[in-house]
Amino acid sequence: MKRPHARTLLLAAIVLGLLGVGVGLLPPVRSRLEWRLAVWQVELQRRFNPPEEVVFIPSGGEGLDDLLGTEVAGRVTATLGAIQPVSEAVEATATQVPTGIPTETPTPTLTPTPLPPAVQLSGVIHEYEQWNNCGPATLGMQLSYWGWQGNQLTTAAFLKPNPRDKNVSPHELAAYIHGETGLQAIYRPAGTLETLKTLIAAGFPTIVEKTLDVPGVDGWIGHYSLLTGYDDSATRFTAQDSYIQSNLPEPYEKLEAAWRSFNYTFFVIYPPEREAEVMAILGPLADESTAHEIALARAEDEIQRASGLPAFFAWFNKGSSLAGLGRFAEAAAAYDTAFTVYGELPNEARPWRMVWYQFGPYEAYFQTGRYQDVIRLADTTFSTMGEKTVEETYFWRGLAREMTGDLAGARDDLEMAVSLNKNYTQAIEALERLGG
Repeated sequence: MKRPHARTLLLAAIVLGLLGVGVGLLPPVRSRLEWRLAVWQVELQRRFNPPEEVVFIPSGGEGLDDLLGTEVAGRVTATLGAIQPVSEAVEATATQVPTGIPTETPTPTLTPTPLPPAVQLSGVIHEYEQWNNCGPATLGMQLSYWGWQGNQLTTAAFLKPNPRDKNVSPHELAAYIHGETGLQAIYRPAGTLETLKTLIAAGFPTIVEKTLDVPGVDGWIGHYSLLTGYDDSATRFTAQDSYIQSNLPEPYEKLEAAWRSFNYTFFVIYPPEREAEVMAILGPLADESTAHEIALARAEDEIQRASGLPAFFAWFNKGSSLAGLGRFAEAAAAYDTAFTVYGELPNEARPWRMVWYQFGPYEAYFQTGRYQDVIRLADTTFSTMGEKTVEETYFWRGLAREMTGDLAGARDDLEMAVSLNKNYTQAIEALERLGG
C-alpha cells in the first residue's frame, strides 16, 4: 500500500483546519467556545491572582490642595464644573422617567382591595441565555409578554455591541425600551415583596436585579430574573430565569435576600396608555428622590441589625441611595465603610464582582474630589477580571485621570469605553471634549 504523499497530508490538514474554523464561527458553537474560554480565564485568574484576595482600601479622601497644589487644584475645581453635566447625564440616564410622571411625591394609591392569593401570568416566551447574556435574554422575555417579536440577539445588538461586556445596567435596559420600542420603562430601588406582587397582579411581569445563587457558579455574581407569578400559600414567586429554567420557584425569603445586593432594584415596562396605572401601583416609589430616600432608610435600618456580608450590602446600599440623592460626601463615607467591611469578610464570602455592576462609588469619589480613589478602585476592579471589558470602569477612570492632569491616560480610557460600547453617550461626549 502506498503511503499518503506529504502534500496530500498537508492539504487534508488545511481542509480540516478550515472546517474547524468554520464550525467554530457558527453562533451556537462560538457561544459554547466563548463560555469555555471565559471559564478557563477565570480559572487562570483564580490560580495566579485570586480575585477574592484583592481588597480596595479607600484613602478616606485626599485634599485637592495636597494632591495637586493650590494653583492646579483651582483649575481642577473649575474643570469639575465643566465636567458636571457629564456626570449629571449619567445620573439622568440611569433614572430616566417616562414623560408624564409627576415631579412631586405622589400620594400612595395602591389598590385598596386585597391582592389575590396567587397569580400566574402567561404569554412570556422563555429563552436560555447565551454566554454572559442574562440582561438581553431577560429583557427579551419581558418584552415577549407585550407581543414583541425578537430574541436576546436582537436586544444584545444594542445593549452589548461588544459581546464580551460583563454587565448591562438597568439604565441601559431602559434606554433600549425608550429608544427601540413603543413601550415605556421605569426602574427604582427600594422595592418590596408587596410591590412585586401588586405589579404582577396588575399584569406587569417585573425584572429584579439580584444575586445568582446556584451551585457551580464561580464566586458571587449578579443576575436578572423575570417574575411572572406568585403564590402566597407556597410563599414563593414564579420566575422565568434565563440561566436556570422556566417557571422557577423563588421562595419569598430567598428572593429578598438575593435582591438586597442590588438595593432591591426592580424594572417594569408597560404601554404608554397604562402609565397612570403603574404610577399608582408604585405610589411613593414613582418619584425618584423619594425612592432613594426610602432605600436609604431601609439600608440604615439593616445596618443596625446586620453583620458580615449583609452588613457590606447594607452599607453599599446606603452609599448608592445617598449618591442617588446627590449627597456625595455622605455617600463616599458610606462606601468607605462598605469597603472596610468587605476587607473583614472571609475570602470565600467576598462578592468580588460587585463593582462590575454598580458604579456609585466612582461617582461619589469623583464628585468629592477623590480622583486617586477613583483610579485605584478602577485598577483594583480590573485586577479581578480576566477580560477588562466593563466600559463604565474605563469611563470613570478616564474622567479621574483628566482631573489629575493625565490627559493622555484619560483619552486612552475614554477611547476604550467607546470601543467597548459605541452607544455610550457620556463617554463619547467626554472624549469629544478632550479632542478625541
